[in-house]
Amino acid sequence: MKKLIIAVTAIFLIFFTMSDDENTLTARKIVKDFGTQLKGELIKGMKKGGQIEAISVCYQKAPKIAKEISDSTGWEVARTSLKTRNSDNVPDEWERTVLEVFEEQLKDGKDIKTMEYSEIVKKGDGEYFRYMKAIPTGSVCLNCHGSNIKEPIKTKINELYKNDKAVNYKKGDIRGAFTLSKKLK
Repeated sequence: MKKLIIAVTAIFLIFFTMSDDENTLTARKIVKDFGTQLKGELIKGMKKGGQIEAISVCYQKAPKIAKEISDSTGWEVARTSLKTRNSDNVPDEWERTVLEVFEEQLKDGKDIKTMEYSEIVKKGDGEYFRYMKAIPTGSVCLNCHGSNIKEPIKTKINELYKNDKAVNYKKGDIRGAFTLSKKLK
């Protein structure tokens, strides 16, 4: 049944392009701002203390950046993945389905940089605009998310994240996605 849902969602994504409505345009801007801020902090961390400091940036600053953007925009802003490092980032059912569709699209040759999806979803207390944008795995990501993580990086990751699953990625894999939600009604 789950594979059928993924297949139907994939077909929907292929045949219906996402409109550039106001919410989609705003979501793209928020993702760009979040990614830019996070990348800037990671670069500062790398310059200050190398990869160990970058791990601390992801652990401490990424959630703070997401919260600050959420508070200033009124959108819920986060990251998620099929293989999470931080247990706070486990995908909900909708996010998991979209991530699985992204994986299918990657297998079919779609460029990760263009993978995004939005939908208005009814949830208990109203309607929500939901948006996801895939995050590609770059070469630098492999230092902490690859299959050959060196010491003391591995030790620091294990110290901060007790149930790390965010490993064994290869360059070009889908590392995860930015995920946004905004209550409409």
